[in-house]
Amino acid sequence: MYSKEAVVNNSVGLHARPATFFIQKANEFKSSIWVERNERRINAKSLLGLLSLGIVKGSTITIIADGADEEAAVNALVDLISSDFMDA
Repeated sequence: MYSKEAVVNNSVGLHARPATFFIQKANEFKSSIWVERNERRINAKSLLGLLSLGIVKGSTITIIADGADEEAAVNALVDLISSDFMDA
């Protein structure tokens, strides 16, 4: 299991379009991936789950992965968030 924290800084947070980009990136990996915020953990490959966390600008989230490509998955998702979704 591998995890990292990330701060969402884009203007709309992780809503609609950025959430779709996030899920598309998560689906590139075989590992199980979760996003955790305020002690709630959801499947990172679920749009409804991701939107239910209410991630707004300035939110700190933890990305957790477990599987063969866990480090690559977490790092790719953290990089996507750090780029404010410009690399999507």
